[in-house]
Amino acid sequence: MYRLDKETGKQKFFAGDGTKSVISALISIFIGMLVGTLIVVFVGLNSDGISAKGILEGIKLIFLGLFSTGRDGGDLSFGFNVVNIGNMLFRATPLILTGLSVAVAFKTGLFNIGAPGQYLMGTAASICIALSVPTSSVPAGIVWVLAFCGGILAGALWGAVPGALKAFLNINEVITCIMTNWIAANLVTWFFDKSNLKNMTEAGKVGYTYKTSVNGVQTPGLGLDKIFAGSQVNGGIIIAVIIAVIMYVMMSKTTFGYELKACGANRHAAKYAGINDKKNIILSMVIAGGLSGSAAALYWLSGHTEFYWSTYQALPAVGFNGIPVALLAANNPIAVIFSGCFMSILNIAGMQLKTLTAYNEYITDIIIATIVYLSAFSMMIKTIINNVQKKKSEKGGEK
Repeated sequence: MYRLDKETGKQKFFAGDGTKSVISALISIFIGMLVGTLIVVFVGLNSDGISAKGILEGIKLIFLGLFSTGRDGGDLSFGFNVVNIGNMLFRATPLILTGLSVAVAFKTGLFNIGAPGQYLMGTAASICIALSVPTSSVPAGIVWVLAFCGGILAGALWGAVPGALKAFLNINEVITCIMTNWIAANLVTWFFDKSNLKNMTEAGKVGYTYKTSVNGVQTPGLGLDKIFAGSQVNGGIIIAVIIAVIMYVMMSKTTFGYELKACGANRHAAKYAGINDKKNIILSMVIAGGLSGSAAALYWLSGHTEFYWSTYQALPAVGFNGIPVALLAANNPIAVIFSGCFMSILNIAGMQLKTLTAYNEYITDIIIATIVYLSAFSMMIKTIINNVQKKKSEKGGEK
């Protein structure tokens, strides 16, 4: 509920819940970056191979890694790096969509930890369609659309499994999502082991598929490939932003979105009010799965990437990384765009640390982990902000 100024009757800027969410996120980011800085200093002071100059360079890259242009005469140089920015947008694309997947489920009271499995099923479907349909008889653009839709559908169907088990048997979705993750990992591995989509032309490529560019099926650049020349960016980031806007409108401005959120707030009260709770629980996970599937499709249909399918060793990190993206955005679909880009910026900074200094990229992983940990306590941060505001208003009333 918003608070009004006693004198003007206008809404106070810092009283809104949305503003407090933004402040909580910024506090989490600030503390996370501070922790990363301290780790850089600590590691540098305890390493013989890192000088005081090296420590300062490490700190600079944490904050300005996106704008690093390499070394000029031995010193780090910074500027508008179109390659880094383009690659950041490319890497942000799947993060935005898996973040949306987790956020939509959170909004409806479900924890979609099954995004990695849904991502894998979307991967298998989109790559299979893109490389199997002959572009000699079907235009490459139509094949791309079919592959993209196939990835969404595969992810949606995989998401429906834990959704149905939750709706009809009330089995905790976290348990079923974890199980479906590993089932998907082994199914996808088995499928590509038996398929004829293996890269047989490049020496040393074992367990890799062809890039979809070999078939001419790749996401169009839509001009971004010219603006950010030399990077991997394409029109996928635009599609991801459009999907995020659609999710925001659906969840905030439609009856369907209200029903989904009502089921998340109180399933039994929603049912008493005439809302079909079982249907909405399943649809929520279907939408979440479809979003994860679209993340996979846009990533692997870029034409720059080839899929290594031995996923039984580790589930795709991008599926799990959707969780911090959603937490940092407080489950707001529009905010997910920015939190996804921020996580991608940290990823780029990690690569710069690895290539330009004696540090490794895992420092940025610690920063992300710290931010996630603090984001999970966003309610506590909001409570602190509320208490500070309350004390200020009480002091103002005494005057």
